[in-house]
Amino acid sequence: MTSLDMANISGTILAFDFGLKRIGVAVGNTLIRQAQPLSIINAPSNEGKFEIIARLIQEWQPALCVVGLPMHQDGVAHEMTVRCQRFANQLHGRYGVKIALVDERYSSAVLHARQGERIDDQAAAVILQQYFDQT
Repeated sequence: MTSLDMANISGTILAFDFGLKRIGVAVGNTLIRQAQPLSIINAPSNEGKFEIIARLIQEWQPALCVVGLPMHQDGVAHEMTVRCQRFANQLHGRYGVKIALVDERYSSAVLHARQGERIDDQAAAVILQQYFDQT
């Protein structure tokens, strides 16, 4: 999606910090442009995760979904990059939502979790705020 396409996006945006165990979710809108942590999806199966995502999409009716795209520090893709791209494609294919990928290389640097603390939703908020700041 080009920056011109992004200018035409208006409304609620959901952001996802995809992980194999958990998926962090954040919400924001194009008017206020402020990201807020929303929830952490922690279902035992992929289908369970997508059932929860379906409910979130139905509830929030997002104009866009943002997915964090992890990369090596030098910008080279790795296994999780491919998994996140697949997750973004599944979101688009299952729910027909527009997707934007956001480079999340530096998003974890601003978050500091204590051992055992779940911050996936906060990571999604950082990714969404990064999207807002770049568009």
